[in-house]
Amino acid sequence: MKQTSYNYALITVIVNFGTGSKVLAKAKQCGISGGTLIIAKGTAKSRLLEFLELYEARKEIVLMAAECCMAHDVIEKLDREFKFIKKGHGIAILAPVASIFGTSRCQCVGKPMKGEIMYKSVLTIIDRGRAEAVIEAAEKAGSRGGTIINARGAGVHETKKLFSMEIEPEKEIVMIVAEDTKIEAIVQSIREHLGIDEPGKGIIFVQDVIKAYGLS
Repeated sequence: MKQTSYNYALITVIVNFGTGSKVLAKAKQCGISGGTLIIAKGTAKSRLLEFLELYEARKEIVLMAAECCMAHDVIEKLDREFKFIKKGHGIAILAPVASIFGTSRCQCVGKPMKGEIMYKSVLTIIDRGRAEAVIEAAEKAGSRGGTIINARGAGVHETKKLFSMEIEPEKEIVMIVAEDTKIEAIVQSIREHLGIDEPGKGIIFVQDVIKAYGLS
């Protein structure tokens, strides 16, 4: 596995609907200054859930940025508190961030930290209604599911931005976390089945993950 050094980190926690605020409260107790909570839906499937039409469970995503010297400690404490190792309790990942702007309370001290890249996160931005096709393509290459985020504005003329790219109200974002060894095949499957390389068909971002809980 390759090594990377970084000064800041982004903690991403995906939990069942209603648990996000508890995660954020615990993180603040550990020193995190704040975070962002996003409503999404998961794609975990089972015959029972499909029979009950509950397989698209509502989820909450909590995003929290911190200096590297704090992030490792916080995510471990969150894991002990919420027990991500137990099935259905959620997942938590730690990803390196090059720089953070807009918060004076997040300043790194000490030397950059190094971590082993064991997992990666894939973000796919696609037209609304095609998110399930992304999930299916990824599962054919070894993915165990993902999280779908509806990128909606408050009005029909509003847009939001992600990595300087405008996300129109009818777009969806699919987040998939998988082992580093599977990412190339997953990305290639999405590209082929969704025609990502064609203009206007979508875009994929791949991000390194230093730590992951709840994926086993």
